[in-house]
Amino acid sequence: MADRDPRSDRDRARRSHARREHRERRTTHATPEKRRSRHHEDASRNRASPERKSKRDGRISRENPDRSPKHRSPQKIRDYEQANYSPSERSSNPLSFDSLAKLDAHNEKSSREPQEKEQLLAQNEKHPSQQRRRKDKVASGRVLKDKAKHRKKPEHNREKRRVVSGPLAEEGKVRRRGGYIAEESGKKRFGRKCWIAVLVLVLVLIISIAVGVYVSKKNGAGGGSGGGSDDGPDPSNENLKDINEDDIPAAAKNTYLDPFTWYDTTDFNVTYTDETVGGLSVMGLNTAWDDGTQANEYVPALDKKWSYGVMPIRGINVGGWLTVEPFITPGFFESYKPNQGIGDEYTLTKELGPQKAAKTLEKHYANFIKEDDFKKIQAAGFDHVRIPYGYWAVTTYPGDPYVAKISWRYLLRAIEYCRKYGLRVNLDLHGLPGSQNGWNHSGRLGAIGWLNGADGDLNAQRSLDIHTQLSTFFAQPRYRNVITIYGLANEPKMTALPTAKVLDWETKAADIVRESGMQQYVVVGDGFLGLSKWQGQLTGVERVILDVHQYTIFNKNQINFPHQKKIQYACQGWTEQMELSMDVATGFGPTICGEWSQADTDCTKFLNDVGSGTRWEGNLPTDDPATSVTTPRCPPDSGKCSCDKANADPSTYSDDYKRWLMMYAEAQMASFEVGWGWFYWTWKTDSATATQWSWKAGMEAGILPEKTYSRDFNCTTDIPDFKDLP
Repeated sequence: MADRDPRSDRDRARRSHARREHRERRTTHATPEKRRSRHHEDASRNRASPERKSKRDGRISRENPDRSPKHRSPQKIRDYEQANYSPSERSSNPLSFDSLAKLDAHNEKSSREPQEKEQLLAQNEKHPSQQRRRKDKVASGRVLKDKAKHRKKPEHNREKRRVVSGPLAEEGKVRRRGGYIAEESGKKRFGRKCWIAVLVLVLVLIISIAVGVYVSKKNGAGGGSGGGSDDGPDPSNENLKDINEDDIPAAAKNTYLDPFTWYDTTDFNVTYTDETVGGLSVMGLNTAWDDGTQANEYVPALDKKWSYGVMPIRGINVGGWLTVEPFITPGFFESYKPNQGIGDEYTLTKELGPQKAAKTLEKHYANFIKEDDFKKIQAAGFDHVRIPYGYWAVTTYPGDPYVAKISWRYLLRAIEYCRKYGLRVNLDLHGLPGSQNGWNHSGRLGAIGWLNGADGDLNAQRSLDIHTQLSTFFAQPRYRNVITIYGLANEPKMTALPTAKVLDWETKAADIVRESGMQQYVVVGDGFLGLSKWQGQLTGVERVILDVHQYTIFNKNQINFPHQKKIQYACQGWTEQMELSMDVATGFGPTICGEWSQADTDCTKFLNDVGSGTRWEGNLPTDDPATSVTTPRCPPDSGKCSCDKANADPSTYSDDYKRWLMMYAEAQMASFEVGWGWFYWTWKTDSATATQWSWKAGMEAGILPEKTYSRDFNCTTDIPDFKDLP
């Protein structure tokens, strides 16, 4: 066979290379769909043209560099072609070695082009102006474009990330801290660290609940509700569904007359009314009432006459409720530092501010004393309830921080609950403008500003104006049977006030009550003068009762009585005082004990003011030598004077101590029933150290009678020496 012209071989090689280069460029810049389309076109053409198939098979593969001619010698190329192609498939004879050498050089250059392009792209990616957009396929089928902001990391160090949205996010399969994590397989599993975190959280929750329950029980030893601020879920206020908010006039919205602003609407009439009696709103009152209930089988129903002076009063105070008292609800004061000086309702409400104070105290009013309390009071054998309240239930004056008027409707509701359970009411104005004694339970601790000081006369007149409003309101027929005793001023400190001025004010106040139409008994306090000093006083006032408060623990010369002597003093000393006071020839006349307790010490937290010490331990110095105590006043033979045992949980009391507490309480009841009767202070407390001040807690602990009228001791039997008690 004649030799071929080398030039023809070179021409054919150049044309073949040009066609391959053209196809590679088309393949490089085409989309996958176009590549597939062209592949099919090429396959079709190759099936029709063996020559093209031969040329295609000789093309350098970018995907598999090992097949590139640069990795093979000419001899290997010939061997490969002979092994894979038959003579009939070849469209031409093999190229010369010279042509193949040139072709290898060109193909080597072509094989470097993709690598150079990738390097160029990587360099452009580093420059912000040449950043490329990545395409991440998501579960919804959409492709989100996200500008690459960070340098590309090696595959073995870079975490695979996805943009997640739509259904995948809704199913909670997005990677979150402490949540589900993605595996290589695409499945989700709950990580080991996540399980550990969950177990730790569960353990913390269990411990928190256990501690909370324990603390709640400790703080609730007095039957309270954590500072009076909360006791279970908020009221449902279902009765608001029966009225329309648009029925409330614009002028009344967001005021104390707007029931939609009330924390608790239970048993209130929420139909709006602007009606007043004596300038005091009747909003919340229901129109119907029933006085046919009796407290127990031994006393008459409300609509029947009570024979005062013949039938003893067995009553209970609901103290610390409508007037805040630190030792009853210490939770209001425990969070403040001593240098803040928060020790009474005045400073508390001033510190809280108007809105927070109103919210905090109304929640206390709603939760601390409820209907169930009056039901239990009746069940315990009581027949009277003394309700202390402050003048701010009626009105406030410039500069007053007290929450005005909100407690008024809770006072009215309490009276209706008493009516429901046949309990007669003793209304007790516990706090007067300016403070009538300077003690924290008057509202404001410090100087006496009533009948004393620059505003003393002004505050005295304000107090008379308040009684004008109150007595006018309670002179309504609906209160004639349920309110039987009306107090003018709780514990005026007549040892620090001019006696004549106090008596004059009380005479004026009693006259106002009578002029308003009230015929109930009026109560005046003994002012700590002693019952013997009241003989012949207020003789011109009709239907008046003298109120004395008897405690041994506030007298530094009585607190140290041995246990036997305390019972003897109740049976003999107080009984004798009551007998003398009841006789107008030697005393005032009708006398009751409005406050007393079975407390053995003055160790209860905040009893002597927030942050103060005790007489028991001898750390209660005052500016008055007559009351200052700087040496322990516990009984002489009791050993170390410590409040630890005094404030212990009643479950730790010895049987002898429980027996003494019961006998001491029953001795006082017997003594005060020589007069017109008594009111125990108080029904409940929120303090773990105030069990001996709470009838509810004492009854539950077995140190007070389950029924006030069923007692074992009445001062007629021998009193044990209780020598084993400290």
